[in-house]
Amino acid sequence: MKDPVRMKSSRYGIVLCLDPDMPYPKLLEAVQARFEASAHFFAHADMAVEFKGRAFTEEEELQMIETIEEAAGIHIICIIKTDEITERIHKRVLDESRHALHARDGMFYKGTLREKQILESESSIVIIGDVEEGARVISRGNVVVTGTIYGNITAGAGGNYEAVIAALHMRSGRLRIGDIDLKPVIGGSYSWARLL
Repeated sequence: MKDPVRMKSSRYGIVLCLDPDMPYPKLLEAVQARFEASAHFFAHADMAVEFKGRAFTEEEELQMIETIEEAAGIHIICIIKTDEITERIHKRVLDESRHALHARDGMFYKGTLREKQILESESSIVIIGDVEEGARVISRGNVVVTGTIYGNITAGAGGNYEAVIAALHMRSGRLRIGDIDLKPVIGGSYSWARLL
């Protein structure tokens, strides 16, 4: 019988080739068993993951990520999609995230920030999800969002005018660095906001 979970390494993390026909609960168990057996190889690494051969709902994808992180003791920074543009974007976000981690100047928030939620950080922050309308993020460092920004973002709170805001898409009514309001700079499907 063909192995339902095959792992390959990539420059940015791992590629998981998954059985397209196995029922999701069984596949989740197989993934958990594979990562538990390989946990000693990962050494609490920060990495990206790419899924091949199988599409997931947002809820299934989140559950899969949590299972992998718990089973292997790793931290998944982002999911790399297979189309070339999105893959480049996620790799750039991953590089920025790793830089922030290695400098011990960052934190992660996994999940979508919902309306009326406020997230504050004394350092840079990477949000693995969206920032919905009505949500607020306030950071003394950079803010990197792997999804879309609809809410309000303040980077460089307290006067750090070198800070940046980066996201796949920006649809925000208000972006600020320090006390200055900005307009996003759109480059393809990747968006930046920075004082020049």
